[in-house]
Formats: sequence, C-alpha cells, structure tokens
Amino acid sequence: MKWLLVGIMVAATVASDLLQSREMKRAGHHSVDARGLLRLLKLIAERRYLALAIACMAVSFFTFMALVQAEPLSFAVPASAASFVFETVSAKFLLRERIGARRAAGALLVLCGVVLVGG
Repeated sequence: MKWLLVGIMVAATVASDLLQSREMKRAGHHSVDARGLLRLLKLIAERRYLALAIACMAVSFFTFMALVQAEPLSFAVPASAASFVFETVSAKFLLRERIGARRAAGALLVLCGVVLVGG
C-alpha cells in the first residue's frame, strides 16, 4: 500500500509541476504587486491546465497526508523526493529544457537516496 501511495503522490506532483511550468512560461512575467496578483488570479481562472495543476497539487497533498498516517515521516519525505528525478527527466523530454551534467548527476544521487530509504 505504501508504494501505491508514493506512486500516486509522485505522479500527481510531477504532473502538477509540469503543468504549472508549461502554463506560466506561456503566460510570461507578471509583477508581484496587487494588480499583478489580480492578473495572475485571472490567468489561473482562464487556463484549464493551470487549474488542473492545482487539482494535481491537491491530490499530491492529500496522498502525502495518507502516507504520513500509514508510514513514518522518515520514509515518506525521502520517498517523495522521487518526484525530483521524474521531474528532471520530464523537463528534459517534455518541456525541452537543457539538463546539464551536474543537474543530471544530482537527480541520480537523489534516486540513489530514494532506493536506499525504500529498501
């Protein structure tokens, strides 16, 4: 059961972050003042993928809460780091981002840590 929860949480986190990144890059830069915040809220309301990202974030949060109830925090938090690995790979292939050797090595080290904690 714990690995199912980890899988759902990681998948929802990755989907949320990819959708957010895609939509915010399309939206461009917004200032952080009161008017900028209102424009950002309007943008969220207009873009379906951004709303879907928020829904995925909620799924990730509630799945993490269920995981913490069933497993120790010392397992749940490191296991959730698997999302960093999948996000790095997804950013490379889906968002066409450049991933340097240092970033790839870092993601690989995180994967090693997740395997060590999960074993």
